[in-house]
Amino acid sequence: MGELGFPARVVEIIGRTGARGEIIQVRCEVLEGPDEGKVLVRNVRGPVKLGDVLMLMETAMQARKLEVRK
Repeated sequence: MGELGFPARVVEIIGRTGARGEIIQVRCEVLEGPDEGKVLVRNVRGPVKLGDVLMLMETAMQARKLEVRK
């Protein structure tokens, strides 16, 4: 399991970030492993929708929160 990554289900799409909006910030719940049940904020590149399963190489890091522009 740790060799391939840890599965995490996307539970919320927070918003877009990056210079051109190519990165999507999501909240996901780890499904297996030592951090099972932990909810993380991660940045994802590419198309993603609610319910998708991501394979995370590690579950310790989180993405910084998006800043609100005024």
